[in-house]
Amino acid sequence: MNIKDLKNDNFFLLAGPCVIEGEEMALHIAEKVMNITSKLDIPYVFKGSYRKANRSRVDSFTGIGDEKALKILRKVRETFGIPVVTDIHETHEAAMAAEYVDVLQIPAFLCRQTDLLIAAAQTGKMVNIKKGQFLAPHAMKFAIQKVIDSGNTNVSVTERGVSFGYGDLIVDYRGIPEMQEFGYPVILDGTHSLQKPNQQSGVTGGQPKLIETICKAGIAVGVDGLFIETHHDPANAKSDGANMLPLDQMEGLMTRLMRIKEAIR
Repeated sequence: MNIKDLKNDNFFLLAGPCVIEGEEMALHIAEKVMNITSKLDIPYVFKGSYRKANRSRVDSFTGIGDEKALKILRKVRETFGIPVVTDIHETHEAAMAAEYVDVLQIPAFLCRQTDLLIAAAQTGKMVNIKKGQFLAPHAMKFAIQKVIDSGNTNVSVTERGVSFGYGDLIVDYRGIPEMQEFGYPVILDGTHSLQKPNQQSGVTGGQPKLIETICKAGIAVGVDGLFIETHHDPANAKSDGANMLPLDQMEGLMTRLMRIKEAIR
């Protein structure tokens, strides 16, 4: 899949659960979101991590098994005819994951890892690089350049907030047009931007009530795409439930965001 396939007059959407918990839940979420985006003509990529490597505690849920989760991602793609995206964390994962998905995502904490970016680029898949919470927008041009210099121009960047003190994140919307000047699509993560990291419990918190606020502002300033983690039962999700959008709120949110898009078009 090429990033150009996602470009139309609307924004595009990367959405799905934080992590693949099972086949039934993945197919349910994918079908629900696909029906919404098809109706609104929003290009859609299903998101699901096949494994979570960045966890606060050693007893945190990491996944159901790499191959099992990757096969579920492939089944989502084949069942609904939609592209899928997943995270990779180490260089050896790039080629493995590329056999099952269309987009390889580089987690924010790993966006400066040269070998990881090169490995992702060399698969020929689209590479979505999440901007580190510790980086200024202009610094992302170097991450992009590593992918390009590896022979892959199929790349996008995702804003997901900047560290503010020890336990909060903020979104500086000036960074969206600044990063768009690099010539590649910029995505806004409307859920991880609202995380409350470094909680004393060792479980990341969040502010899901502000997802709509974050996304509305992003559409208003002209972001190319949105990234939203969603779940049919966030309170019982096995990862990042504290900042996910309830699945039954997705259609209303997308409809309202489309009105903003139409107003500024």
